[in-house]
Amino acid sequence: MKKILLLGIALSAIACTTQTKTKTQMTQPQEWKHTTNIYEINTRQYSKEGTFKAVEKDLPRLKAMGVKTIWFMPITPIAQQNKKGSLGSPYAAQDYTSINPEFGTLQDFKDVVNKAHSLGLNVIIDWVANHTGWDHVWTKSNPDFYLKDPDGKFHVAEGMDDIIELDFKNPNMRQAMIDAMKYWVKETNIDGFRCDLASWVEVDFWQQARPEVEKLKPLFWLGEFDELDTPEYGKVFDASYSWKWMHLTKDYYQKKLPLQDLKNLLQQYSNIGDNSMRAWFTTNHDENTWNGTEYEKYGDLAPALAVFSATWNGVPLLYNGQELPLKTKRLEFFEKDTIPWTGQNALNDFYKTLLNLKSENPALRGGDSNVTTYWIETSANDKILAYQRKNDNREVLVLLNMSADNVEFNIQGKEVEGQYKNVFTQSPQALMDGSLLALKAYDYLVFEK
Repeated sequence: MKKILLLGIALSAIACTTQTKTKTQMTQPQEWKHTTNIYEINTRQYSKEGTFKAVEKDLPRLKAMGVKTIWFMPITPIAQQNKKGSLGSPYAAQDYTSINPEFGTLQDFKDVVNKAHSLGLNVIIDWVANHTGWDHVWTKSNPDFYLKDPDGKFHVAEGMDDIIELDFKNPNMRQAMIDAMKYWVKETNIDGFRCDLASWVEVDFWQQARPEVEKLKPLFWLGEFDELDTPEYGKVFDASYSWKWMHLTKDYYQKKLPLQDLKNLLQQYSNIGDNSMRAWFTTNHDENTWNGTEYEKYGDLAPALAVFSATWNGVPLLYNGQELPLKTKRLEFFEKDTIPWTGQNALNDFYKTLLNLKSENPALRGGDSNVTTYWIETSANDKILAYQRKNDNREVLVLLNMSADNVEFNIQGKEVEGQYKNVFTQSPQALMDGSLLALKAYDYLVFEK
């Protein structure tokens, strides 16, 4: 049976046409965005010290595991007025151009960035543009920067009473925000931003901010939004979240949905084209704290979904501690709650294999129109998610058993033919049309050549 090309050419062409104008107005991002992965660090919980210095000491370990980009959750001081818990939320900023003393000094942060760069790692920081804490310095110096309720009080962000929303119709506030972002690039030489609740901010702010900030250097921009919901934001950001995928895979596992539902959603993402990428993940700081660890959500399917995240078109994203793994441990958000490192990270080699495969095999380059992604037909299409990614003569073949059954199946299609290597065992594997393979429940196979 002939394999099916996943990305529709016509739809891809349309996407490229609609995005060319905006992209060409901006500095072209670095080459490394196509091969990177992102490791999110919750500085407070990462170590007993909860400092940048402690993170700096651990960077060689992360480098050895294959990490390419470090994302620091907000590094700015935390507002004290109306704070949650005893320590407050990092996402309730008190000042956009200062360091949270809980984590160390400005020099400490410069040091960790410099150390990361010396190891060949990139660093991005969380940027919380939509709102600030109640005692942010702007509430005193520039109260006109904020949205107000009819009674003149600051407007509370929906569902989050420790933060108040900014007024993006105010051009002076916009410029102050852009200047604050430029500060971190100039002072600490960071490589980009992860933009919190990016779609809660008017898209024209990001259209204004990115080229202005990138006068300093090309940057990587990850936005917290799903491009299927807000496609206009994808014209500004290099990568976005895959919220719909994360939610649907949870429903798939817990509600026993048809596998075709997942394939249909992936087709929708692929139709967006390659001018932007999706970040694929099984957990992050919000999910871990509020909705459960990846094992609470996906059970035994979690490792297979991690394989997917590293091998599908886009950029894989990890949350600190997944290499342990944190099977039942949810990290507190407003209190000190250290990751229970043991020195024995059971999934270190698992992630090392996947992250290195992502960065080293050209067939896994994200957002690259030279890479094609195909569905592979099998004799168990209702249980096996099978796809192949190709770039010239390099290939990666992924076979995921998405069911609770042990499955024997045949590959159907002459296109999968030749001598491959199992990336986890390094053993050779000859494959051809009709090859018989077997996977235990929720197991996976990844081959490359």
